Amino acid sequence: MSGAPVRRGGPPLPSTLRELSRPGRRASGFATLDVPEAGVPGDLAREGRPGLPEVAERDIVRHFTRLSQMNYGVDTGFYPLGSCTMKYNPKVAEATAALPGFARLHPHQPEDTVQGALELLWTLERSLCEVTGMHRATLQPPAGAAGELTGLLIMRGYHTKNGNPRSKIVIPDSAHGTNPASVTMAGYVPVHAPSDARGLVDLGQLEKLLDEEVAGLMLTNPNTLGLFEEEIEGIAEAVHRVGGLLYFDGANLNAILGRVRPGDMGYDIVHMNVHKTFATPHGGGGPGAGPVAVVERLEPFLPAPVVAHDEATGRFRWDRDRPDAIGRVHGFHGNFGILVRAFAYVLAHGHDGLREVGERAVLNANYLATLVRDAYPLAFPGRPMHEFVSTARPLKAHGVRAMDVAKRMIDLGFHPSTVYFPLIVEEAMMVEPTETESKETLDAFAEALLRVAREAAQDPELLHDAPTTTPVRRLDEARAARDLRVRW
Repeated sequence: MSGAPVRRGGPPLPSTLRELSRPGRRASGFATLDVPEAGVPGDLAREGRPGLPEVAERDIVRHFTRLSQMNYGVDTGFYPLGSCTMKYNPKVAEATAALPGFARLHPHQPEDTVQGALELLWTLERSLCEVTGMHRATLQPPAGAAGELTGLLIMRGYHTKNGNPRSKIVIPDSAHGTNPASVTMAGYVPVHAPSDARGLVDLGQLEKLLDEEVAGLMLTNPNTLGLFEEEIEGIAEAVHRVGGLLYFDGANLNAILGRVRPGDMGYDIVHMNVHKTFATPHGGGGPGAGPVAVVERLEPFLPAPVVAHDEATGRFRWDRDRPDAIGRVHGFHGNFGILVRAFAYVLAHGHDGLREVGERAVLNANYLATLVRDAYPLAFPGRPMHEFVSTARPLKAHGVRAMDVAKRMIDLGFHPSTVYFPLIVEEAMMVEPTETESKETLDAFAEALLRVAREAAQDPELLHDAPTTTPVRRLDEARAARDLRVRW
């Protein structure tokens, strides 16, 4: 992008706050002090002005309002990102998190003054353990990837305590991209288990990879292709036979919510993305939270502190006396405001409501996959769960690829699906509609996809030029990779 965006019907507008800045302009001020003024210590005093933009309130409001109008968000449109579970965030949860008793807490407050907050964390932990079939959980991790790393460090702590930290972690070839990165950060070597013709873990090949140096297997179920691992009990038994642990990547927990629990499948460690399963803000709307739940024998290794409950007095406290804990993975006690939102979501739905969440997520995905399957066939046979992976391979006959489809969908008013992931699928298009979208939205999205398929046959150059209606046109991605310039 070069130069400032052009306003319809008018001249270019300044594009950054620094360009709007004029000396002496102010958008706020300080109240008159009612206490004696204290100077800044000399060794901390700034030698010059900080160089911040000087702008009026109207400029700030117009600047950020304009940026928001250029952006796409879950409050303005459908986000069918496979593997990301971009649900609508209910406003009742936002209102709950904004209550003064939650929003104005300080992490250093004495325990006696935050009993309500501690009770919320305790109750949320018990709810997450019930959903997953686990024993205890930590709410510290600030995101899913941090949850992955926490689970792997718990694995390392457990195996080290038993005399051998082991050296390898097995991950499927369709795994989330963060899995191998987390494995490496935890000090392990990733070993890839191949998929079979059904898109599932090849149990026979997996067993050949398992030995006493394997600390564990990272496997979400349904897997990253949106397919349920039918041999999960055999997989769990094979991993446990060599003394390894089975880790559940909770990115796809939405599919089985209220129907089946990872603990009942044989999993030992489960991380959850509350921004996915429990509809808290996601990505740039975060921060997030990635609680990790474990079976009883792994509880001592959870990050400290954890909330403890004295049943005799009914009081809650922080339990810091945990000598085998892996240490902190986040400052203080996690992103509390996000956890409040997750708690509100769980409380609002209850057991039956959470079960319906999973059922509707699976129904919506299968409905949408059926609507578009003639133009975009499924990458693997069988019925998908909460998400599906189609392929745009048939469109290559017209010189059109999945990226062209994604760019054209932007012009038609939709955020595109995930493309080119999982990596084992040619021209992959990964779609997750979630349970929060209506039939009307799914019908409109399907019709847009089918329209793009027709356009691919009739006017492929239209797709090659897309998007044409956005502030930023299609970039030369190869050039951007070779000659990246991130300054305005």
